[in-house]
Amino acid sequence: MNDKCKNCIEKKRCRDSYTSWIFFIIGLIATIAMRVVTVMMHMNPVYGKISWYIGIGGFFIFFMYKYKVTQGRYNLIKEHNIVYKIDQNKPLSREDYGVINGILCSLSAKKERINYFFIFVLSALALIVALYMDLFH
Repeated sequence: MNDKCKNCIEKKRCRDSYTSWIFFIIGLIATIAMRVVTVMMHMNPVYGKISWYIGIGGFFIFFMYKYKVTQGRYNLIKEHNIVYKIDQNKPLSREDYGVINGILCSLSAKKERINYFFIFVLSALALIVALYMDLFH
């Protein structure tokens, strides 16, 4: 099997759910809202407060979802004794492989990397703009 076909299979198995996309978008909106608070405060304090509330509320929802997903992974690993089986070189059942596949798919999601990129870039821009506004206005 060539590398191109392997990628096709991985993409089919590791499709993101619509729910995960909704929470990804909520996370991006929250990230943007939090990064523009300073600019909005300079424009109008009410806009700054609105942006802050949108950001905090969005992060609250987003991280509640991320916690639920992480807890679900943890419960699957514990329920199937995956760490023990791998550590002790025990045989894995078909169901164990399914659990491991699901966990690896969720950890390799492209959305996660995009989210981190947005957080990094928007944080850098927010820092530069805030410094500019504080020093020159």
